[in-house]
Amino acid sequence: MNRSDFTALPDLAVRSLGGSVVAANDELFAERENLVKPEAPSYQTYTFGHKGQVYDGWETRRRREPGHDWAIVRLGLPGVVRGVVVDTAFFKGNYPPEVSVEGASVEGYPTPDELQEAAWTPLVPRSGVKGDAPNRFEVDVPWRFTHVRLCMYPDGGVARLRAHGEGVPDPRFLVAGALDLAALEHGGEVTGCSNMFYSSPRNLISPGLARVMGEGWETARRRDQGNDWVEFRLAGAGVVRLAELDTSYFLGNAPGWASLRAVDARAADPADPAAWAELLPRTRLLPDTRHRFRLAGGAEATHVRLEVFPDGGMARVRLHGELAPAARTELALRFLNLLPEAHARRVLVADGGLEEAEAARLAGSRPLTAVPQALAGPFGG
Repeated sequence: MNRSDFTALPDLAVRSLGGSVVAANDELFAERENLVKPEAPSYQTYTFGHKGQVYDGWETRRRREPGHDWAIVRLGLPGVVRGVVVDTAFFKGNYPPEVSVEGASVEGYPTPDELQEAAWTPLVPRSGVKGDAPNRFEVDVPWRFTHVRLCMYPDGGVARLRAHGEGVPDPRFLVAGALDLAALEHGGEVTGCSNMFYSSPRNLISPGLARVMGEGWETARRRDQGNDWVEFRLAGAGVVRLAELDTSYFLGNAPGWASLRAVDARAADPADPAAWAELLPRTRLLPDTRHRFRLAGGAEATHVRLEVFPDGGMARVRLHGELAPAARTELALRFLNLLPEAHARRVLVADGGLEEAEAARLAGSRPLTAVPQALAGPFGG
């Protein structure tokens, strides 16, 4: 690919891939979150709010003292940035004369104050830009970054910031054979919840990324000394090795901390608090962030309990791990025994390689109590 074609690469910062504007020194006229919206900027004339004309972008107040304005974006896909687009669409008399872009690579989930202390590498030097235009800058820095910082000199407005490049995953989070054991589509379910005043906790285990705050789970504001929680029944007994706690779109109402505990209901009573083992200790969360945590794994579990402190909202919960062999067999038998007979015969022929007559015999003799040997591969029996 030619360097001039960098816009054909994925936008590592875009909201739909998990990007988030974690901080800005000023956003008086227009919200910083607009910078990473996936859709093209729009504009409507004579659309005024109490702060003036409404802009689909990030706009700061007119600076009356030395300095410059900035916004920090956490990349949804950390990786190597090959090119940046600073799009000033519809900003004509209020765009910044110059901008610069820097990158940083950090571990974990630092706060905005902690990010200020990070080592920032220049990606785009201080450069002039045009108003109402997609200003493109090639980047020749071969390092993986987790955050970028856009600086405007001295102030003004930018509609979108695109950071095109190549995603570089962290192999420490690529758990071999991991399955989201809590996912609704895999058979997980919510079995208990302390509060669902604003939205259902089932949203937490629904497919895909949340697109707005309302597609997550949010509690009422607590006025006591307790905390809120959700309990999940996993798709089957298994070992959880990686947890994702996603607070996307929850800005002023994300929980401050969270923890995870697990129990195997086949061997212990979930009603007994002492039966629950710790998966993730009480850990700090940030607003509008997809947190991922590696877990020690260990014992098999059938249920996991998310505790949030003290209250708030969350977009999604993912509990990646592997099913226990017995649980996988149980799921396979449930599936095979609940198929209509004609469909069951097709599965036995297509996946098991059985003759029509043998498939018809097995389908007619259900419920099966063991996975047929011919289906041991695809169904793991």
